[in-house]
Amino acid sequence: MPILRLSEDSGSEEVLPFARMVHELLSLPVTMRSKYNKGVRLENGKVIDNDYTGPVLEEALSKNYVIHTIPDRGAYKGVPVVVTPIRDNYGNAIAVVGIVDVVSTIDLASVFGNYPEIVRQVEERKTLS
Repeated sequence: MPILRLSEDSGSEEVLPFARMVHELLSLPVTMRSKYNKGVRLENGKVIDNDYTGPVLEEALSKNYVIHTIPDRGAYKGVPVVVTPIRDNYGNAIAVVGIVDVVSTIDLASVFGNYPEIVRQVEERKTLS
């Protein structure tokens, strides 16, 4: 039976299934690496790089916290990203995963400004059924 394991020593082939899952779930560019090895970069359903690291991945790994930023260098220079550590049971960062942060590019006030109207329409349709 196949087993997926993630450790601070995982190579790109070992982090790939986890990165692919996030990529397919969110349909966003994803990067991932372990503490001691470079990892992967996925975009549009394809592995773009299987020896990847980036400045925000490195920072989130060393500081062991979530980072929302716009990198000033690297593959995602000028693009909002969010990177989070993956921690072991003791709270130590063993890997990091990052995505392009599309939420920061959305005008949430305008999106959710229509939310009460959408809820009202859905409720009306339920009562008509």
